[in-house]
Amino acid sequence: MSDPIFFASSTALSLGDIAGAAGISLPEGADPGAMVGGASPLETAGPGDLAYMDNARYGDVLAQTKALACLVSPRFAAKVPPTTVALVTRDPYRVYAGLLARFHPEAMRPHSQFATEGVSPGAHVHPKARLEDGVIVDPGAVIGPGAEIGSGTVIGPNAVIGPNVRIGRDCSIGAGVTLAYALVGNRVILHPGARIGQDGFGFAMGPGGHLKVPQTGRVIVQDDVEIGANTTIDRGAGRDTVIGEGTKIDNLVQIAHNVVIGRHCVIVSGVGISGSTTLEDYVVLGGQVGVVGHLRIGMGSQIAGSSNVNRDVPPGSRWGGTPAKPVRTWFRELTALARLAEKSGRDTSEPPKD
Repeated sequence: MSDPIFFASSTALSLGDIAGAAGISLPEGADPGAMVGGASPLETAGPGDLAYMDNARYGDVLAQTKALACLVSPRFAAKVPPTTVALVTRDPYRVYAGLLARFHPEAMRPHSQFATEGVSPGAHVHPKARLEDGVIVDPGAVIGPGAEIGSGTVIGPNAVIGPNVRIGRDCSIGAGVTLAYALVGNRVILHPGARIGQDGFGFAMGPGGHLKVPQTGRVIVQDDVEIGANTTIDRGAGRDTVIGEGTKIDNLVQIAHNVVIGRHCVIVSGVGISGSTTLEDYVVLGGQVGVVGHLRIGMGSQIAGSSNVNRDVPPGSRWGGTPAKPVRTWFRELTALARLAEKSGRDTSEPPKD
């Protein structure tokens, strides 16, 4: 059986090019014309590869790497072997990410899996839909009446774009995505299976049964947002559900109706955000965080994974636990509980006294 390489390096860069792109200086004696053919992990990098390291756990691996060059922070520079060029930078991972994008530009966003240009014969585009030049539509995709899609956007196989949906330019709509009652900006990535714009969970409860509340809002997804596979974002009940510019949302996240998420937030997998909650700009929610409804999480706040937020969080806070609280308080509680459990264990193990 053949062993395909899905993301072969598409270009080579000289050490001089890499140093220039990273804004760093080559060490004395390094050949700026030496060619780097790609990027690899420390342990598998060969004499033509670039690697990076910024974690003390990998100090021994760094000392044995065969990479041509390695991006390292200043504290690890002395561990780079003499056969490897040390490229010292304060943020090696971020620099590495930028260079990796140059080696593998096709991995930056999902591309068409079938069509090379235009609309596949196996797709269905309603005559009243409007597609700018350069839109690619893969087989099985359905685009409804009144939908508008900007140039450079790729609609993946079996994606469904509902009536009157607006999608900007240079977007990637993954396989099996459903998109309804939504306005999507430019350079947005929706990974396979994302569900955007379905009903929010709204019912008027009563002893005679639960009366469904019509959900008449929209989902607004601003520029440069990325939404992970099988994530669901409900449309607003009255006002819109909003995902702010540059926000990155992982797989398997649930965002309820009327939620407003600010710019450049990070939401990790398994998070659930209840209705009408607001996240201000640059908020980070760790994996499996739960947020109850009608709260506000202040700008720049960070919530530790598996926490449960049941009250407003001030700007710039770091909270964790269930219910969530400032991390110092949370850590003190955990320490006190551990000491109490230890003491209780000692007490019950002592033999009875005569």
